Amino acid sequence: MPLPVQRDIKEIEAILNEILNTRCPPVGRCRLLSSGFGTAHALNIAENISGHKECLGCGNCVDICPFLSREPARRDKTEQRTSMALESTVGEDCDLCHACVLVCPQVDTTIKNYVVNHRMVEVMSRLGRRIADEDEPDLDLFLEEAVSAE
Repeated sequence: MPLPVQRDIKEIEAILNEILNTRCPPVGRCRLLSSGFGTAHALNIAENISGHKECLGCGNCVDICPFLSREPARRDKTEQRTSMALESTVGEDCDLCHACVLVCPQVDTTIKNYVVNHRMVEVMSRLGRRIADEDEPDLDLFLEEAVSAE
C-alpha cells in the first residue's frame, strides 16, 4: 500500500524517470517504489509478504490499458488481473501512456502527480502524432464498426 507519509519526489525522481522511460508497463515498479523501494531496500524471503508488497489483483491496470483494448486476444493469454500479468501480456509493446500507474490503488499520490504534471504532456503529444499518422488504425472507425454491429 502507499506509505502513510509519502516520500519527497526529488528523492526518487531519477529512478522514477528510469522506470517511466522503460518500454514496458511501469505500474509494478511504481507500486514497489511506493512501498518504500529504495537503495537500502531488501526483501527478506523468510518474511510473510502477504498483504503489503504484492499486487492486489484488482485488474484496474489491465482494464485501462489501451494496447490491450486494441489487441484483446492478448488478454486471453492469462486469467490473472495483476501488474505482472499486464507486463507479460503487453511487454515491450507498451504505449507508455502511464494510465496503469494512474489507476493503481497502490501507487503513491506523489508518483501519480509527477506523472500527470511531468509526463502527460509527452503522452498527449505522442497521441497527437499517432492520430495524425495514416498508418495507425483510426479509433473512430473501430467505434463506428462496434456501434453498427449492435
